[in-house]
Amino acid sequence: MSDAVISDTGESQQPVAVVTGANSGIGRATAIHLASTGSRVFGTVRSVGKADKLRAMAADAGVEVELVELDVADDVSVADGFAQILETAGRVDHLVNNAGVGGNAVAEECPTSLYLDVMNVNLCGAVRCLQAVLPQMRERRSGAIVNITSVTGRIAALAQSPYVTSKWAFEGLSEGLAQELAPFGIRVAIIEPGVTKSAIFAKNIDTPNSTGAYDAHYRRMFQFYAAGMANSTDPFEVARVIHEAITTDTPRLRYPVSWCGPEMAALHDRIADDDWVGLGAIDDDDEYYRRFAEIFDVDIAPA
Repeated sequence: MSDAVISDTGESQQPVAVVTGANSGIGRATAIHLASTGSRVFGTVRSVGKADKLRAMAADAGVEVELVELDVADDVSVADGFAQILETAGRVDHLVNNAGVGGNAVAEECPTSLYLDVMNVNLCGAVRCLQAVLPQMRERRSGAIVNITSVTGRIAALAQSPYVTSKWAFEGLSEGLAQELAPFGIRVAIIEPGVTKSAIFAKNIDTPNSTGAYDAHYRRMFQFYAAGMANSTDPFEVARVIHEAITTDTPRLRYPVSWCGPEMAALHDRIADDDWVGLGAIDDDDEYYRRFAEIFDVDIAPA
């Protein structure tokens, strides 16, 4: 499948792509990369006034990303933003649901309000956006929905209960969506990044630690990300995978990518439950890191 889309009259048209959360990391890289491959790209951001780096990077790449102010957590904002896009471009061919937030906590210490806040962005935000574009995709019987989940959508990463829960839910929604949309010729792709260079990690440093009983859990979670950031993948690598997922003639449902993504996603279904639970029962950090590497073939021990 090429980047071009075919109109009702049989003419080739420039594809129209929407990338949510386009102001940083994977979203910014994807918006720029899709524009460089010939798409007309609308990048959604919560504040156009804070999108200077996106504008500068797009200019350096010699492409244009059209900015739309939109908050995926808000029904009215999403409706207004997509109404603006559809009025301007007439259609959306490809939607990349990238906007998301982190969330650190073990279940005992996580207020339900945090679960709801994270789910509202990471799951419901994507639902709002896909509901805005699917009617016209169904009518044309073509299009692609690309959902950026995470390797934590396959592996219950330690001490990130609200984030993991939202990504597992997003995986389930995406898997069901693929069957729902298959009769209409609409492609669904799930992108499962591991650790990618992104500002989200610098922002995601809070933990409740209200009981003091889970010090080791939070310490090991942060060590995982410290190891990941030392080996993190350029977000443009993920952008290229997204472009491939949209355009390939041999599509598949899931695309693990980035540091630790393919390794951990592939191994998840082969880990015995006893091994998984036993990993959490290890008291000594060094032994935990050794066993983690043994199970996942990923080294997260301090350098």
